[in-house]
Amino acid sequence: MLPILLKTLPFFALIGLGYWAGRTRFFTQEATAYLTKFVFYFALSAMIFRFAANLELAQVWDGRLVAAYLWGTAFVYGIATLVGFLRGLDVQTNAVEAQCAVIGNAGFLGLPMLALLFGPEAIGPVMLVLATDLIVFSSLIVILITVGRDGHMSPAIIKTIGIGLIKNPMIVAMALGLMWSGLRIPIPDPMNDFLTILGGAATPGALFAIGASLASKSAERIEIAGWLSFCKLVLHPAFVAFSALYLFSVEPFGAAMIIACAAMPVAGNIYMLAQHYGVAPQRVSAAILVSTTLSVATLTAVIAWVS
Repeated sequence: MLPILLKTLPFFALIGLGYWAGRTRFFTQEATAYLTKFVFYFALSAMIFRFAANLELAQVWDGRLVAAYLWGTAFVYGIATLVGFLRGLDVQTNAVEAQCAVIGNAGFLGLPMLALLFGPEAIGPVMLVLATDLIVFSSLIVILITVGRDGHMSPAIIKTIGIGLIKNPMIVAMALGLMWSGLRIPIPDPMNDFLTILGGAATPGALFAIGASLASKSAERIEIAGWLSFCKLVLHPAFVAFSALYLFSVEPFGAAMIIACAAMPVAGNIYMLAQHYGVAPQRVSAAILVSTTLSVATLTAVIAWVS
């Protein structure tokens, strides 16, 4: 495990550096917001487009892998939802907690980390996980919050979800990259160099932004944050591993990648959703802080195991 820890340590050191910068106010919340926007809309999108444009859809798509990840994720989502209802939570709060239990930082942390640790072969499985999270579960939370608040489903919800997906730069970059690959258009050298330079900023920028954003998070409702972190860091990778290895017999490398993705800490975009809808942002903030801190040990252990 020590060799894997030494490989993952620089990633967490970058997060720690960002946290220090945010905590000391060397990096203000406004600066963090702009850095996050740069990474989200430009650097990470350039990285994803370049990766996708050099892959063939046949290489990326794996029905067993998607089914295994969906099954394992849905099972843990169900556990978190059941526990939430037993605690007397309303539909909206329960939806937010369940989202924290299963949606990890596959974009800002998973894609850069696993691509560097495992090579270009990791990109396809990680992008499938990212697409599944964004299309299935990001849509589900919007539906549940809206239905829980309004008491009914309306066509406006579908429109909101559709616009949200179309405006998501990661989905757009992925789709455009695969289209480019499908048309078999070679990437000109100047364009490839441009994407390489811009995409190269994604890894340090994303990790620094994660740390800086953690500096503004609070550790309120620590017992709930502990439970959600346990779901995300322990239950989620365990059930995805069971699903991938025993139920769907996913090929070993793909199984390793989705298990590693499932072990990622709670994603930061859940906080943005919770804040936007005014549903339990403090407990999401605490879950992100606690899960990211604990993931130094748990994520390293999972990556060591799947390696």
